[in-house]
Amino acid sequence: MNKIFATSLSVVALGFASAASAQSTAAVSASDQDMSGGTVMAESVTAPANGWLVVHRTEDGAKPGPVVGYAPLVAGENENVSAILQEEIASGDQLMLMVHGEDGGMKTGVFEYSLGAKEDGPVRVDDKLVMSVVTAQ
Repeated sequence: MNKIFATSLSVVALGFASAASAQSTAAVSASDQDMSGGTVMAESVTAPANGWLVVHRTEDGAKPGPVVGYAPLVAGENENVSAILQEEIASGDQLMLMVHGEDGGMKTGVFEYSLGAKEDGPVRVDDKLVMSVVTAQ
């Protein structure tokens, strides 16, 4: 009986450690790329929970601007995540690919964020946005 209880506690502790690890390792890896086909891709995205890869326009790489695309994410590792761009992107334009959560909205699985809103808002780790800036080629 004690052996079963100890094993259950270990599994629960492992679950908490995995969740904490996912939060601290949230990341977006993306490179400058050709977007003339109407999509942008992140090579890999680590998400602490189900959510969204959100594509924001940016001019200086420091502040997110309007949303121009998004794609769903599952908790954990996501490879080759492509988002359809909702407007034309010219060569030289910068985009910020950012991890957003699935929290606070009215419907699960429906992207509800608008700039500045709390619904499906950005994920932060150590008070920093989880994102990568890419330039259209």
